[in-house]
Amino acid sequence: MRDFYDVLGVSKSASNDEIKKAYRKLALKYHPDKNPGSAEAEKNFKEAAEAYSILSDSQKKNQYDQFGHAGVGMGSQGGGFGGGVHMDMEDIFSQFGDIFGGSPFGDIFGGGRQRGGRSKGADIRIKLTLDYEDINKGIEKKIKVKRSVVADGVQFTNCSTCGGLGQVTKIANTVLGRMQQTSVCPHCDGNGKIVGSRPNGVGPDGMVKKDKTINIKVPAGVESGNYMTVEGQGNENMMGNPGDLLVVFEEKTHQYFVRDSENIFIELTISYPDAVFGSKVEIPTLDGKSTLKIPSGIQSGKLLRMRGKGFPMLRSSSKGDQIVRVVVDTPASLSRQSKKIIESLKSELSPIKNPFSKIDL
Repeated sequence: MRDFYDVLGVSKSASNDEIKKAYRKLALKYHPDKNPGSAEAEKNFKEAAEAYSILSDSQKKNQYDQFGHAGVGMGSQGGGFGGGVHMDMEDIFSQFGDIFGGSPFGDIFGGGRQRGGRSKGADIRIKLTLDYEDINKGIEKKIKVKRSVVADGVQFTNCSTCGGLGQVTKIANTVLGRMQQTSVCPHCDGNGKIVGSRPNGVGPDGMVKKDKTINIKVPAGVESGNYMTVEGQGNENMMGNPGDLLVVFEEKTHQYFVRDSENIFIELTISYPDAVFGSKVEIPTLDGKSTLKIPSGIQSGKLLRMRGKGFPMLRSSSKGDQIVRVVVDTPASLSRQSKKIIESLKSELSPIKNPFSKIDL
């Protein structure tokens, strides 16, 4: 998979306007209407749209800069954790058709143009909630989805409007000359087929809903907003060709931990004697209990780092850290004996030399 910056021909420091301009140039060059029947042009057109969809989004761009294709859900293996952009021609025209809004090119790019003939059914998008322990180790999950499939006994005939092509054509005058434009057939909705006969109980579209259980392997280190594509497990179209299943990950709130990318944070409250003399504390981690050494004389608010106790990075052997924020507990009530002991210490403890400091907000 090519580097997205190379695809658009821009540097990593390129501005949003430069990225948009580069994509506009490539989109015009490889536009299907200018390159009818060219598989290479269509490939380049889709590749440019994938690159633009990532680099034009600041959050996705940051993830891509840090983790590469894996950071935006685009792996090297079909059906695994990847295919994050998951774009086809209809997606491109619907999402980016207005990139030339207000320009003379608006008529040839966008305006609701859709690819003729639907090669596959609609995708299914589901959410999968994971707890921190599952994310830390990776897990295999069985999920049940309800899919639209062609009912048994349904017969289809060619659409009379488009002759079975799934698209209608017209000639339009544009700034680039007379160009042939295609659009989805309004009668068959781009399928090229219509229902001829169907069994009792089957809807007019010839489809029925069926449950299917699917096994998916969730890689370690995913986080909320990541998703994976399971190819061929979406809804079928009239030709029986299924779309894909998009599994979007969400994280359960943890009892102790707060996540920040691959690092996790936890707050630990210790007693005043432990703060003075130091101690060893058994503390929860993603991998179970672990011992943390509290140095003597620690101040409330101090951060202690447990290296390698955070989440694994996607497609990497590296792991983040666990950050422990120490809070010293000050007792609200004391016995008379305890008060006397502390009172006797006041004269021995040195006064604080610099009690004031600037807050870093």
